[in-house]
Amino acid sequence: MIPQSFIDDLLARLDIVDVVGKRIQLKRAGANLSACCPFHDERSPSFTVSPTKQFYHCFGCGAHGTAIRFVMEYENLGFVEAVESLAASLGLEVPDERGPASGSVRSRSEALRPLLNAAATLYRQKLRDTPRAIDYLKRRGLTGQIAKRFGLGYAPEGWDALASVFSDYRGNADLIEAGLVVAGEAGKRHDRFRDRIMFPITDGAGRMIGFGGRILDRGEPKYLNSPETPLFSKGRELFGLWPAKDAMKRENRAIVVEGYMDVVALAQHGVENAVATLGTATTPNHVQKLLRMVDEIVFCFDGDAAGRRAAWRALENSLGVLRDDARLKFLFLPDGEDPDTYVRQVGADGFREALGDALSLAEFMVRELTAQAEGDAVEAAAQIVHRAEPLLRQVQAPALALLLRKRIADAAGLSSGEVDGLVGQAFARSERPRAPALRQRQPTGSLAALLLSRVLRAPVLALQLDPERVASLADDPAGRALLTVIGICASQPDISVEDLAGQLRESPHAGACRDAARLTRDLPEDVDLAQEVAALAARLADSSREAPPTDIAALDAAARSAWLAELRRKKGV
Repeated sequence: MIPQSFIDDLLARLDIVDVVGKRIQLKRAGANLSACCPFHDERSPSFTVSPTKQFYHCFGCGAHGTAIRFVMEYENLGFVEAVESLAASLGLEVPDERGPASGSVRSRSEALRPLLNAAATLYRQKLRDTPRAIDYLKRRGLTGQIAKRFGLGYAPEGWDALASVFSDYRGNADLIEAGLVVAGEAGKRHDRFRDRIMFPITDGAGRMIGFGGRILDRGEPKYLNSPETPLFSKGRELFGLWPAKDAMKRENRAIVVEGYMDVVALAQHGVENAVATLGTATTPNHVQKLLRMVDEIVFCFDGDAAGRRAAWRALENSLGVLRDDARLKFLFLPDGEDPDTYVRQVGADGFREALGDALSLAEFMVRELTAQAEGDAVEAAAQIVHRAEPLLRQVQAPALALLLRKRIADAAGLSSGEVDGLVGQAFARSERPRAPALRQRQPTGSLAALLLSRVLRAPVLALQLDPERVASLADDPAGRALLTVIGICASQPDISVEDLAGQLRESPHAGACRDAARLTRDLPEDVDLAQEVAALAARLADSSREAPPTDIAALDAAARSAWLAELRRKKGV
């Protein structure tokens, strides 16, 4: 919703040579400048920047665009974030066509960030002044250099250490909203983090968004994260993404582990392309964010039952966002080992050697499905296909879907055609394994409202929905709202929950969205939204097949027109 006139003015004021030159080293090559491309590995420069055209192009990988596109790709930012970053470098404020109310979430975020920065500065200072905390890090094998790289700190034992930084500690509501302070009874307040090693959490551009704290001695919880804030959402963010970005691009691989200390310990020993989820299961957002930077993701978990459960959840939540040119692998460490202890034993070379033995997506899926199957050969084969069916339905990448079906067929002793037939029959049934449980938990609300409610909590899932099927719900206000959301997410794939809410707040669909949002109030915090959307989409497919063709055609035509109009409006066409 940034006015096109502002974008044009911004590009006119920027010099692409300065923008690119601040991030990579450029050399004069005639009228242009050249460098080795930052977006793929090469030894001979094929990346050129044109001062006259204000454009960059790589003759090796085809990357090209303006200064805005370069910052988006190089710093892994969304369009709005890139524009804001470049505008700030010129001292400009980004206008918003929707008016001041729609920018409230963004302005709240920017108001909270300085508080986090100030707290991080205090925590770093307290670490230097606390021998007990320094000794703990040394015992874990960390050096001062690596602590500095990750900005590690220490939150003192006292209840109000932050009062020394914020003079309005007792009355500043922003400290609570930022997750730094907890409001107690009778107006009392205290620091959220106390006697903990502090791990600053940054976004893809290196900006502060929250903290993770590890208790120094004994106590519960062992790890404590910032709460959900306008800046921080644990289902979208990854610890260590900013420090790991260059190594991830260099190796075209991201390693996903479970803990902060795992990331820091791996970096200490030279494995610098690791990130960690923030006390939650891997989400589609996590996978999608990483696949914008690399083509291979390796999930590295403990080899115990808990580690395998975490790996299986990661597999389930990744299937819907995988591409045919992406690779997903799973590395299970020996019993009793985690990445921290293991890399200390075998070193970086040993750890990388272990990565070469990681299981592929297909290998892990078939191994787990086979291990779960019980009974004789016939019963076991039936269970394998039955449990594989909801997984196969999630896969959108055509080549991957075909090859996975072949692997499942081999494991079950069937032909690919037989598995296709069985999966097709299951897909055509009106009742699915997860649908009854979903209806029991949320008995009210139309199918359109249920789908809309889930997508509002996880916008990335809108990209998994077929607009032509959703068009069959266009006679429902929630269905029309859902079509608009799909259009928004198609033009802004990285849009956050907060930004999506801001765009919808002033739209004709605000009421339908508010009603739909109420349907998820009672859902558990760790509910698997990807699976819920898949189950609801399956029900939608069933109902679409049952509707009269003429009705569907009419609704499709009307809804597609609205959807395409929304896309054109977003792109300024």
